[in-house]
Amino acid sequence: MSITLVIHLHWLCFPDFLLYSSFVPSVAVRHVAALTMHFINLPLMPPVRGLCHHLVAFRPTVLCSSARRQHSSTSSAAANALPLEGVRVLDLTRVLAGPYCTMILGDYGAEIIKVENPKSGDDTRAWGPPFAPNKDSNDNQPGESAYFLGVNRNKKSITVNFKKPEGLDILKRLAAKSDVMVENFVPGKLDEIGLGYEDLRKVNPRLIYASITGYGPDGPYAKAPGYDVITEAEAGLMYITGEPDGPPVKVGVAITDMTTGLYTHGAVLAALLARARTGLGQKLDISLLECQVASLANIAHSYLIGGQEAKRWGTQHAAIVPYQAFPTKDSFIVVGAGNDGQFRKLCTKIERLDLVENEKFKTNAARVENRKELIDLLSDIFRQHPTSHWLREFKSLGFPFAPVNNIQQTFEHPQVIHREMIQEVDHPRAGRIKLTGIPVKYSHTKPSIRLPPPILGQHTFEVLSNMLEYTEEEIDGFVERGII
Repeated sequence: MSITLVIHLHWLCFPDFLLYSSFVPSVAVRHVAALTMHFINLPLMPPVRGLCHHLVAFRPTVLCSSARRQHSSTSSAAANALPLEGVRVLDLTRVLAGPYCTMILGDYGAEIIKVENPKSGDDTRAWGPPFAPNKDSNDNQPGESAYFLGVNRNKKSITVNFKKPEGLDILKRLAAKSDVMVENFVPGKLDEIGLGYEDLRKVNPRLIYASITGYGPDGPYAKAPGYDVITEAEAGLMYITGEPDGPPVKVGVAITDMTTGLYTHGAVLAALLARARTGLGQKLDISLLECQVASLANIAHSYLIGGQEAKRWGTQHAAIVPYQAFPTKDSFIVVGAGNDGQFRKLCTKIERLDLVENEKFKTNAARVENRKELIDLLSDIFRQHPTSHWLREFKSLGFPFAPVNNIQQTFEHPQVIHREMIQEVDHPRAGRIKLTGIPVKYSHTKPSIRLPPPILGQHTFEVLSNMLEYTEEEIDGFVERGII
């Protein structure tokens, strides 16, 4: 059979190249693939290495119907694979910022190996109540905390005492087989025991090493531990949160931790893309302080550019009026009028068109200047009826509004339900539990909760035997010596 081979240059992954070459009954193409793989792993000069990377980008297309059908089937399977399928993450984090990051990576398909202290595990396992009750009434073990369950799905838990040499060796072997490592120890702590970036890059030059700290690895605060509420206070967020005439308050969730987790997961993804070009990993330094300062957004730049010190506004907006929560007869409603047209629509519905013609309120600038007088007027009007009345009245009028929902009302919201933001999974100890869903939806792949939050050490034997190829006798020895 005569086969015509056409080569197209695309930026595609190496396995795809091997897939195509397997269709071709020609040793030439397979030799190019093998030779290119060999060259990429050699310490070549940049121009030669660049040529090798271009070679793996070549995508041979075989003009053969059977080959096309086979590739079409394989391509379809690849298109349905999770975005991070095949990526392995070694997770040495506890509490929230790190676990939140690794949970997102796990949601997108990465294999997360969560390493925990053999005695107690992640601190948040004990952070309760509430705790999920054990489904077995004879199970006297403490239930898992809701806090832990909320940020540790799609992970495998192993317990390793890496203060001991044998435990340290286990972690180094895991790092050698991982794509990413995420840790949140105080700077220098892991370096002291041989798990720092410089140590692990020797066993795995491709390793992406993400280090989450309170203040960064250097500088006068480097050795200080990081806590969400402390950073909220120290990095300006608490100062700008709260009512104008009240004290500073913290945000209702640990938003600095979560922001840091989001920054870290994005940094890991970018580092994976960089590694696809260079073949090398790198260290990522992410701190609570820097992430919170960066998240001050326009407030930061009002000071940096305009020299304007911030203040607390409660639910109000510094530059738009009205744009805040108002008390109703039974609760609160948030109403915004971002421009003069929206303000007119609001005034029309509440039957106060006179406000639109009043020079004190005619423009947004005038409304900002006369904020208190206008807000007092509107508050008196909103107090006359319950929130449900205003929700009906304002529907489809073209300006933003919403009730201030409690958590129950949030999870009963029809759009939250429609977008599948409540998921049920079977937990080995707690039984059927509800977790928040995955907020990012993909058109071709569907991130899902494939693994429930793990019991402490649930996957230790699996990982050590299957991934690291320890024998059953060796693993039993680790247990006896307190290594796992």
